[in-house]
Amino acid sequence: MSMTNPYVPPQAELESNQTLGYQEMKYWSAKGRIGRLRYLAYSVGGYIILILVAMLIGGVLGFLGNGSIAGVAGMATSIPYFVFTILLAIRRAHDMNWSGWTVFLLLIPFVGLLWLFKSGSPGANQFGLPPPPNTLGVKILAFGAPVLMVVLIFAVALPAYQGYLQRAQAMQRQ
Repeated sequence: MSMTNPYVPPQAELESNQTLGYQEMKYWSAKGRIGRLRYLAYSVGGYIILILVAMLIGGVLGFLGNGSIAGVAGMATSIPYFVFTILLAIRRAHDMNWSGWTVFLLLIPFVGLLWLFKSGSPGANQFGLPPPPNTLGVKILAFGAPVLMVVLIFAVALPAYQGYLQRAQAMQRQ
């Protein structure tokens, strides 16, 4: 006679990424796929991290009196960012069902816009399952970047240009 324990929690099969039809996201891998919005968001996020880390390293070394090394150390932080963006571009090419070697096309001016505007192949392709749906954080970072650039242009560049115009007009009057 078998007795069932009424206090056992219910058992259910959990869905994995494979059964949901998308792949797991890996930040430091050239394998797999990444969508347009996530590509833009991760590129911008990586760049923001690069700037913050370079400023921190440069500031600390400058404060300690190693100003000559601060610039070199700050520039050295761009190496991981460069590797990260290459890996992102390869995965973005995979999403368009292109070989990773096509990232060399990014050296041609304006060709990089294809990585932002060309949609990925629907469903699975030779490089794997499609990327997962974009989260709210990805959307905010991707759409916030252009807005931030426009705000910075109006907040920094336009006042600097106005100052330039005033100085130029003052020079013409002399």
